[in-house]
Amino acid sequence: MIIFDAHCDTITRIMELNSNLYSNKCHIDIQRLKKLGGFVQTFAAFIDPVYSPAYSMKRAMQIIDRFYSELENYKDDIMLCCNYKDIEDALSQGKVAAMLSIEGGEALQGDLGALRNFYRLGVRSVCLTWNYRNEIADGVKDEETGGGLTPFGKKLIKEMNQLKMLVDLSHISQKGFWDVMETTTKPIIVSHSNARKICSHPRNLYDDQIIAVAENGGVIGINFYPDFLNDDGRATVKDIVNHIEHIISLAGPDHIGIGADFDGIEKTPEGICGVESINLVFEELSKLNYSDEVIDKLASGNFLRLIKEMD
Repeated sequence: MIIFDAHCDTITRIMELNSNLYSNKCHIDIQRLKKLGGFVQTFAAFIDPVYSPAYSMKRAMQIIDRFYSELENYKDDIMLCCNYKDIEDALSQGKVAAMLSIEGGEALQGDLGALRNFYRLGVRSVCLTWNYRNEIADGVKDEETGGGLTPFGKKLIKEMNQLKMLVDLSHISQKGFWDVMETTTKPIIVSHSNARKICSHPRNLYDDQIIAVAENGGVIGINFYPDFLNDDGRATVKDIVNHIEHIISLAGPDHIGIGADFDGIEKTPEGICGVESINLVFEELSKLNYSDEVIDKLASGNFLRLIKEMD
């Protein structure tokens, strides 16, 4: 079974720890990914607010540079993938298929030319905001002002549609979410967010948002952070499955995947040590008599469909 994880912060984490991507004490490393078989991992360049606004682009470039250095150091084991064929090639060679995203559109510093250059560097998705306001839109922690997409943000969505980049709506304000839905002509992703009906955290999606993602043809990646899984901040694999089941009940099985947020979360559900434990989720679904077809869609098929549509 191929597994596709739509979001991790491992590159930033190994930079902080002065470690490496091949073998480390983080949630993800190449050794563990390869043991799982075919694996597609999206690595995010996360722009911490401490770098904004003046140094956000510089920070993105530093993270992407480290990403490329790790790929070069371990080129026999991992490969940058910019499209579906690249993923096929990587997996056929027994390599981890690595995709690149930006988490925090402040990295663009209000410049569409920067977007195009990041695309040339291999970035294939952009999470428009982190939690706060930037040149594109308001983040979820600023949504009390009612702000959505800016005029630049609307231009950006159209440019990303043209480039066939995935627009990522994790962290965005509700108004921003609906503005994007009115603006985009392509399916979007919500790479690492859960269902607010199950857990009331503001980072999670309301039912009408989940339905809108399905109608758009997009995909939601389930986040493994306990604070997004259960209101008491403690969680197990069953809590992950509860969110999956709720989203499937609203959107069907074609609009859900995994966006674990490994190395971007301070704690994990009980029994989930890191990526090596990811199969526990699929095993739990199997116990509940979900078909292999549905489990395959959740594990990778739905996100792979969007990548294929980008070509």
